[in-house]
Amino acid sequence: MKERYDDIEEYIADLKAEIAQSPNCANHYYNLGVAYLSRRDFMEAERAFLEAVRQSPRLAEAYVQLGGICMQRGDLDGCLNYNKEAANSRPRFAVAWGNIGFVHLQKGEAEEAVAALKKALKWDPKFIQALASLGAAYHMQGLLDAAIEASEKAVSLEPGFGPAQNNLALAWMDKGDKEKAREHARLALSSGYDVPKEFLAELDLA
Repeated sequence: MKERYDDIEEYIADLKAEIAQSPNCANHYYNLGVAYLSRRDFMEAERAFLEAVRQSPRLAEAYVQLGGICMQRGDLDGCLNYNKEAANSRPRFAVAWGNIGFVHLQKGEAEEAVAALKKALKWDPKFIQALASLGAAYHMQGLLDAAIEASEKAVSLEPGFGPAQNNLALAWMDKGDKEKAREHARLALSSGYDVPKEFLAELDLA
């Protein structure tokens, strides 16, 4: 199979031909799912990833992709369950734990989010999204110093990571340092992050 394709349809056709030759190869189905995702065909992608895990029930990456499709539909519980399957298949898979933590955060379950995100960071200490989500979870718990520490670690790795800058703005505002809050809100905005208008107004930045 060619290594590079200019046409995604040609790539999909070649993958289907490979599957016809090797119908039990989970990797072919996984690659087909990724190809469908690239053209935002979520239904066909889901079918391909489900077939991938049917052929290889411990293919953790496919469960994560299925979770992403659920998230795209707004199905938080589906996303959570698929990522739990991924973590069960491969306990040291940081991405799965990071996604589990993020879903718990979206559901307002800060304690569960912190526990999962700590596991993600145990296996990948430089996982920026997990650090930012951990900062948000600590902020939800009112642990402002811990929120700042986690978010500072994230921006030390990637200064332009908007969610972490926004976390810092929120935490410093709650600590009563409006100037530091403004500084981080500006950095979040400059990164392209959509800082809530109400918060900007509170900071006199609206």
